[in-house]
Amino acid sequence: MNKARGNVPIRAIARFKKAIRSHYLRHGRNLPWRNTKNPYRILVSEIMLQQTQVSRVLRTYHRFIKRFPNFQSLARASPRSILLSWRGLGYNRRALGLKKLSGIVAGRFRGRLPHDPRVLEKLPGIGPGTAGAIAAFAFNIPAPFIETNIRRTFIHFFFPHQRKVRDEEIFPLISRTMDRRNPREWYSALMDYGAMLGRSGVNPNRKSALHRTQPRFSGSTRELRGKIVALLLKSRSMRKEKIAALLDESPGKISLALAELAHEGFLTRQKKNIMIRTSQHANA
Repeated sequence: MNKARGNVPIRAIARFKKAIRSHYLRHGRNLPWRNTKNPYRILVSEIMLQQTQVSRVLRTYHRFIKRFPNFQSLARASPRSILLSWRGLGYNRRALGLKKLSGIVAGRFRGRLPHDPRVLEKLPGIGPGTAGAIAAFAFNIPAPFIETNIRRTFIHFFFPHQRKVRDEEIFPLISRTMDRRNPREWYSALMDYGAMLGRSGVNPNRKSALHRTQPRFSGSTRELRGKIVALLLKSRSMRKEKIAALLDESPGKISLALAELAHEGFLTRQKKNIMIRTSQHANA
């Protein structure tokens, strides 16, 4: 069904909505961030879910929320304490970005998260997709947005024989099928259907114009950075030479990774000892 998207028959739209709702009624996931309307908790979940599987987020979400229950507590926290609660999620840069974002919300917005996606997009770590998701899930605003599972769902139904499907072709269908009275639940249903497709081995996202093969993680700088952070969370401080020896990496490669982490606000030095920042301030 790869007609111009505005010409998709009304009956096809109705069948699509029925299939999505039917699946959700029978197989909708009970996720903790769906059982709250608290904007802070929903924002934390959305940041955690960026490029991270739901199962991994579930192992961390409650611990993190209990340790940092609001924007003010997260804004005041040290990078070390935040990273300790973030362990297991990876992409540690998101944790410091979330701290910086919390400081902005606690200060400029007096602890109240903006509901306008255009304002949300200007906050650290929030792109168009995350801004739309927060608007929908925290404030029930029918803001069109797209993410992996939503993209998978729409390509599966409306682009079965097309290759290089652009998001610009999908957005009109997202708007046209939107449940404007309850976008929060509708988006949950779309995501759950896409997740089901992914688990079944069907990956319509291969037809997306944005589809790329994931770069190899093993041996990457990102893996090395994660290992360094993990070491320094276990030990209060460590010299560069010991880090290199424990990770069996060249001093040059370790030095480069350490410089990056220090520049981004993760690390500080006391003479030759390297440690995770324990002060509130970080260059996230």
